[in-house]
Amino acid sequence: MSDDHTFIDAQGNEMTGKDIMRVGWAGYFEVFPDYYIEIEQILSEGDLAVAHGCAGAGTGEAAWKIPAAWRAIMRDGKIKLWQVYADTKIQFESIKHEGE
Repeated sequence: MSDDHTFIDAQGNEMTGKDIMRVGWAGYFEVFPDYYIEIEQILSEGDLAVAHGCAGAGTGEAAWKIPAAWRAIMRDGKIKLWQVYADTKIQFESIKHEGE
């Protein structure tokens, strides 16, 4: 990630800064330690890349897998922007059920 990295989640929330994202991703991987991304196709031009596929986590009844797409902008070999497009209802329901 670039020092001024920006992450935009599926709800449009933006977080900027490499250090903030390290904390954010650490928290996400605490909740979903086996989170994965499966890329089906990548299209790129210059510093822009877009990809689609799926994301998921969990095993058994707790498992979830959703269609997703991502947009990345590179600067000097580092990711300046990472944006996620997905319906995150399944993840939020998973988090809600863990707290019950």
